[in-house]
Amino acid sequence: MKMHQGVPGSWDSHEFFPFLNYRGQVRLVHGSGATGLQLVQSYSDSDEDSDGAWDGRLGHRYDPPADAQPDTQEIDHSEIRTQILLATASSGQKGRHSFTHMLAEREKGRCCGSSFSHGECSRIRSHFLPNHVVYKDTYQQKVFCGVYSDEGNMFLSACQDQNIRLYDTSRGRFTLKKTVKARDVGWSILDVCFTPDASCVLYSSWSDYIHVCSVDGDSETHTALDLNPDERRFCVFSLAASTDGKEILGGANDGCLYVFDREQNKRTLKIDAHEDDVNAVAFADSSSQLLFSGSDDALCKVWDRRTLREDRPQPVGHLAGHRDGITFIHSKGDARYLISNSKDQTIKLWDVRKFSPKEGLAASRLAVTQQNWDYRWQQVPQRALKRHKLTGDTSVMTYRGHGVLHTLIRCRFSPEFSTGQKFIYTGCSTGKIVIYDVLTGSIVSKLSNHDACVRDVSWHPYHNNMVSSSVSKTTVFILLMKTMMKSIC
Repeated sequence: MKMHQGVPGSWDSHEFFPFLNYRGQVRLVHGSGATGLQLVQSYSDSDEDSDGAWDGRLGHRYDPPADAQPDTQEIDHSEIRTQILLATASSGQKGRHSFTHMLAEREKGRCCGSSFSHGECSRIRSHFLPNHVVYKDTYQQKVFCGVYSDEGNMFLSACQDQNIRLYDTSRGRFTLKKTVKARDVGWSILDVCFTPDASCVLYSSWSDYIHVCSVDGDSETHTALDLNPDERRFCVFSLAASTDGKEILGGANDGCLYVFDREQNKRTLKIDAHEDDVNAVAFADSSSQLLFSGSDDALCKVWDRRTLREDRPQPVGHLAGHRDGITFIHSKGDARYLISNSKDQTIKLWDVRKFSPKEGLAASRLAVTQQNWDYRWQQVPQRALKRHKLTGDTSVMTYRGHGVLHTLIRCRFSPEFSTGQKFIYTGCSTGKIVIYDVLTGSIVSKLSNHDACVRDVSWHPYHNNMVSSSVSKTTVFILLMKTMMKSIC
């Protein structure tokens, strides 16, 4: 067993095993024997590198419980509520007006000018969510990632067959443009992203390198960015590119954040950020100065790029309230609000102006040490579905009703242009896509067209369709959801 250098030699077993469990060195799960426990060695709780343990179908035996009456006390008095109501032209509405009522008001000249305002258009679009399935492509291996470019003209799919497929999605198309063979792939590609100008694709795997591949033209140029880690077995689970494309941010299994400068062609920062795997990283807004990170230690941390130092890695603040590891983070893009998906089967909405106190950090850390099940191959125990808030939980809202099993499932805000970011959408271990109303916490749509876990979903930034990436035992489907005339209202 690999020993962590931070383990005191004087600890006895009742202190030692909880420590290793917390650090991700081992997992204590229910098993046979006199103690009723089984010790499972795991250098990384988010390994995702065992096909036998990762079938993607366990979620069929699990019906994620949703909140019948979500607690909206915090969000009802929040600024994000005002933002969304303004973005969807709903701030002055008393009750919900139908589509036909809005058309009648426009005909009477009561709209902004002679047409709908952008907010009114967003409100209309948000009434008609994707609900029609079109199967666009079939692979023979598991798909782990699928994302649109910022402008929505390209879609990128990353598969366990080590191929990156680029689709032309301009002008309503969805046609395969290019297939790129990834390099230095350990087990599978685990994260991908476009550079902001969509000229290059970044991808990571179980490797010391982040790879950059050009996608313009017929030629391919691969560049390996050496992160020079200390760990022998190393993986970047999450990637993000700065707005100018010069810096690459990565979160890794050694608990560190890595910043690579493409102009200097070297790693410029390695930050000892968390006490366990860093599963999620994101830039807060277009300035790329604030960074978010999420880890298996159940904490989100906020960092200021301008004050980051390797010798004194101090976050701006902590966001505590999850009971188990964080699988994904998505920023609203305003340097204030973000959401986090977690193995505790919840999504939480955070306001970076409301950091958690020390009591909150202690409560989350304690909750993590009490998790004695493994989300990769075990069902969710009832005791893990606690609904009361932890002490010091400063989240604005909590969303329940989707399953987070098997893999690092992603969640995101819906696009600003078409919906005013009124929704949160997420993959689900039951093979569904779940869409929540940000302000009410209720589930407004469940799309059930996969027979295994949905790991990634991407909503087109301007058109009302989304693409989901899922796995099955032998075949993978990517689904393009197109809106039919069926209102959710």
